[in-house]
Amino acid sequence: MKKTAVVTAGTAGIGLETALGLAVAGFAVTVIGRDAERGAEAVERINATDPVHPSRFLSADLASLDQVRALARTIADDHAASGEPLTVLVNNVGAMFAERQTRDGVEASFVVNHLSPYLLTELLLPTLAAGAPSRIVNVTSGAVALAKRVFDAVEPPGGYYGFHWYGRAKLANLAYTLDLADRLDGTGVSVFAADPGGAATDMTNGTMTDPKIVSPALRLLWPLVRRTFERSTSGPASVAARPSIAAATDESLTGRTGIVIGAQAHPVAPHRAAADPRVAEAVRRLSERHAPLAPA
Repeated sequence: MKKTAVVTAGTAGIGLETALGLAVAGFAVTVIGRDAERGAEAVERINATDPVHPSRFLSADLASLDQVRALARTIADDHAASGEPLTVLVNNVGAMFAERQTRDGVEASFVVNHLSPYLLTELLLPTLAAGAPSRIVNVTSGAVALAKRVFDAVEPPGGYYGFHWYGRAKLANLAYTLDLADRLDGTGVSVFAADPGGAATDMTNGTMTDPKIVSPALRLLWPLVRRTFERSTSGPASVAARPSIAAATDESLTGRTGIVIGAQAHPVAPHRAAADPRVAEAVRRLSERHAPLAPA
């Protein structure tokens, strides 16, 4: 049976390398991105590897929840019309902002890093269930370790520091991932998180070099943090994509769920806060409030 995969933010960096890896593994890959020119270049690069199935590009701004809903409808309708299963969904999209921004009135980091993949996943669950056994892979980050664990509202108390808010949104998504795995256990839809570790990408070479993205206390250590950061993010995106590819394809994970695949492409323990049922419940309420499955 034909295997299919959707990779969000799949036109460059870790997302493109993930798409390339899945194409080599025999998947028909759909890459999602905002820029049609970059999408065409990504498809050309993937198809140049002579995959079993050609790839395609779908345009969507994943910072817009309305566009996420439209994208989910397109994917679901395409699979219903073709009768082909949706085998893998890789939520690779992520973004960090040096200054506070909003999308549709909601803080942008929380939208892009959590609400967008949450909404796309929830809307595609019937399609993924119809194609079971299938897998959901949500890309996480070591930044969850510096995140505030308060989820009473989209925006935590205190000043805006992009790295910490990014980590908090990733923590929300990791808690959702583990909670979703419990919810879907026994359905044939497995749920994994993948931590790419560090890689030289547009985000790490841009926003993450600005000391204003961390709290003032951490800025005092910026020379040391910067040197450590530069060492840990110097690897290629192809290496950083391995955890996502493993989560999507590793046969040893068949029938398993709720596992975090670490930077070495092996299972690791999840961050403790993400496994806290109180965090998961707070994230669930917040997600349902700000990203309803149907627009109000």
